[in-house]
Amino acid sequence: MIRRILTGILILILLSMVTFLLFNALPADPAALTCGKSCNPQVIAANRVRLGLDQPLYMQYVEFVKGIFFGRTYGSGTATFECDAPCLGYSFRKGEQVTPLILKALPVTIWLSLGAFLLWLIPGVLLGIYASRRRGRWQERVTLGSALVGYSFPSFFIGLLLLFFVVIRWQWLPYPSYISPFENPVQFLQTMVLPWLTLALVYMAFYIRLTRNQLLETYSEDYIRTARAKGLKEGVVIRKHALRAGLTPIVTAAGLDLAGLLGGAIITESIFSLPGVGRLAVDAVIDADLAVITATVLLAGTFIITANIVVDLLYAVIDPRVRLA
Repeated sequence: MIRRILTGILILILLSMVTFLLFNALPADPAALTCGKSCNPQVIAANRVRLGLDQPLYMQYVEFVKGIFFGRTYGSGTATFECDAPCLGYSFRKGEQVTPLILKALPVTIWLSLGAFLLWLIPGVLLGIYASRRRGRWQERVTLGSALVGYSFPSFFIGLLLLFFVVIRWQWLPYPSYISPFENPVQFLQTMVLPWLTLALVYMAFYIRLTRNQLLETYSEDYIRTARAKGLKEGVVIRKHALRAGLTPIVTAAGLDLAGLLGGAIITESIFSLPGVGRLAVDAVIDADLAVITATVLLAGTFIITANIVVDLLYAVIDPRVRLA
């Protein structure tokens, strides 16, 4: 556990270095991107000083890391302003700090990710178990065929299809307009149900096939035949023996998929006009807002690295053989 955590911390440090250098060592002058068409050399030079871009690149990185943990001061003399920790930079395009922008968008992405995660994982695993128990029968072919159809369509196609028929043509739901579930739960559900279904239909197909294949491989093991020979009910054999033994790759995939969504479901958020991290990243790319781009990339990478650490630690809980390695 200690080794996994230390390795994760080291990778996070390397990620922050690569991300920062990638977007701050560009041939273009980042300071020239901080103002509009009315920019002149004096304004660019002033903005370069305010953002600390006049310092060497390694000092800019040190200030960036310092801002995350302790906050930092931008500018010099009377034209200074504070950025409280965790400070991920300052967006001249939006005229505010990056951290509040991400904190405002992050709950939307979290709700989207968790809702879709539950909708694809639980039915996906259950249908995978069902298909494994109907091997070679028409029920298995129908289940896997349906999963293949869902897996073949990209998320933007499914999202646009649901939006056109459910909202525009049949008018079963109002046009999506996000609001916090604590303010208006009904409108929240009306807004989120289609994005949840869009992501769930795409991901569910993979988990059906993954669960089915893992269980079929596990059914041939000696301990499964022994459990059946003891007279255990088939449900107990599947739940306590077969499923637990085949759960490791499912947990791995689920953890990484959830982490990837927490970093921003760019296409789905854009289709349904959800003000999440993915939509924030798209707007930052369009506006060439390097501070926001750097922060969103670093956030997405942090989620994925953290998920890897958590999944590695869960292996020891799921499979006792890992604790003996």
